[in-house]
Amino acid sequence: MHPDFLNSYIMAEKYNQLFNEFPPVSTQEWMDKITADLKGADFNKKLVWKTNEGINVMPFYRAEDLEKLDHTNSLPGEFPFVRGNKKISNEWLVRQNIIVNDVKESNEKALDILNKGVNSLGFVFKGCNEFTAADINALLKGICLEAVEINFVCCCKKLKFARLLADFIEKGNWDKATVFASANIDPLGSYLLKGNLIDDSIAEIKKLIEETVELKKFRVVTVTGKNYSNAGSSIVQELAFSLAQGAEYLSLLTEAGLGIDVVTKKIKFDFAISANYFMEIAKFRAARMLWAQIVKAYNPNCDCNCKMEAHAETGSWNKTLYDPYVNMLRSQTEAMSAALGGVESITVLPFNAIYEAPTTFSDRIARNQQLLLKEESHLDKIVDPSAGSYYIEELTVSIAEEAWKLFLEIQDKGGFIAAAKEGFIQAKVKEMAAKRDMNIATRRENLLGVNQFPNFTEKISSEIDASVFEAKDRTAEDAEIETLNPYRGAQAFEALRYQTDVYSKTNKRPMAYMLTIGNLNMRKARAQFACNFFAVAGYEVIDNNGFATVAEGIEAAKAAKADIVVLCSSDDEYTELAPAAFDILKSDTIFVVAGAPACMDDLKAKGITNFIHVKSNLLEELKGYQGLLKI
Repeated sequence: MHPDFLNSYIMAEKYNQLFNEFPPVSTQEWMDKITADLKGADFNKKLVWKTNEGINVMPFYRAEDLEKLDHTNSLPGEFPFVRGNKKISNEWLVRQNIIVNDVKESNEKALDILNKGVNSLGFVFKGCNEFTAADINALLKGICLEAVEINFVCCCKKLKFARLLADFIEKGNWDKATVFASANIDPLGSYLLKGNLIDDSIAEIKKLIEETVELKKFRVVTVTGKNYSNAGSSIVQELAFSLAQGAEYLSLLTEAGLGIDVVTKKIKFDFAISANYFMEIAKFRAARMLWAQIVKAYNPNCDCNCKMEAHAETGSWNKTLYDPYVNMLRSQTEAMSAALGGVESITVLPFNAIYEAPTTFSDRIARNQQLLLKEESHLDKIVDPSAGSYYIEELTVSIAEEAWKLFLEIQDKGGFIAAAKEGFIQAKVKEMAAKRDMNIATRRENLLGVNQFPNFTEKISSEIDASVFEAKDRTAEDAEIETLNPYRGAQAFEALRYQTDVYSKTNKRPMAYMLTIGNLNMRKARAQFACNFFAVAGYEVIDNNGFATVAEGIEAAKAAKADIVVLCSSDDEYTELAPAAFDILKSDTIFVVAGAPACMDDLKAKGITNFIHVKSNLLEELKGYQGLLKI
């Protein structure tokens, strides 16, 4: 017997003997204990998390929850691939995008970053310049395609660019069957963004697939699922609509005469990664499982053709202009989700990509974020590191079930194109986006540095292009359907704060002054809340230790030239303190009460109308104060 095996066996026996001393605890016993500790409170309201995806997440899961899950019996690399496409590692490609304005400069940058840990290049072509074969040769000069994945991420004439790339691969001195490459050809995705569908697009894709059939690892169709997430969709919606889009390509291309085994090898999925850490891990696992079942229905010759090729890119929906370094924290956990979820490649967008061209520094940080996950955390060493987690396994199935329901609903409407023409997909995404916007406005969903815990001293003095605060509307003039417009959840708050910054260039920055008095704990808590509240709009906020009288506090506020005076005390004390402060201030300064006291109606009857509290619609309230201050 091998010594290592013997040692493992002995350790396992000691472990079992140790825990034999403890009696097993049933799920019912756990529930009885929790119910007792809740002291009559509703279990579902207190402890069950209801997600945007319509999933009820329990406060605990147990080994018995895995017994009903069929997919846990499969191994990595086996159908339905929920545990990943790879059998011996969790290796993924580190992609970095390069914006192509000048082919020589872009080539130099590509060669530079390939020496810094990148093994996948994404070329983003700006404008519709007439690129030629010579330009592509210059762009890819000196790059060994057997060692690096090449992706043409964004370009106007996608079919032309794909053919130029295919020609370059064909003429190169390398094993063409081993060259990894892709072109972002996605007419169905463009249909939702622009509103029109090119009539011969499927015929052209069929022709391109036939031309590149010998290039085994050159994928020419990309299902751009990230568009849904970046327009505010839920995780379930992004997955369901992406699967429906992919299934439509399968149907259209096989009906055009291509074999299913050929088509599946030419399709790639491009997902966004949101901030919902565990849900994202489960999403990628569920995506592979569902795609495998969809392809299986077409009777491929080999189950290996049921694998989903998935790329993941850190989403833009939750990224911010203010406090932008927080974007690094967001993208780090997002990249970790995708890595643990088992994707084939990842792009971490630079922290400043949403508002300016990435810099050498931001590119380096984005690149190194993935290298840290590999070289220091070793997430590439373990196949399906999420396996066996009761929580993630259960989430995987829950997301798959909800996404499948939505997928079938689209199929009942006649498929992806029919559902898009009806406006079903767009309506679902916009409904969810509106819900999330409201959650941000009321701080049920937090964006650190934007609607919660803003940097009080941050000011933007440079001129910002207004498009940063607007949705990306790519709707064509001849659009036949309603379109999706990607945007960021922070935009409305950022526009409001930037308005304050612009105003303050030629005027005094508005000041909110905390009139703290009375109960020590309540005044401190409410002053902290109110400071955060008004700092979100970029106002100067002045906190205080406390005043002995209302008159003393108002005198200090006037001396500071405050524009807003916020009374911070306890509910009981507001009955007397609020009218007294209001009478002294008169209408010289905006008067605000921090909280929603029981005496609110009585205070309103005396002319006090401004109250801020945890149930306030922060965005609408701040817009109102902007109006009062004439900003």
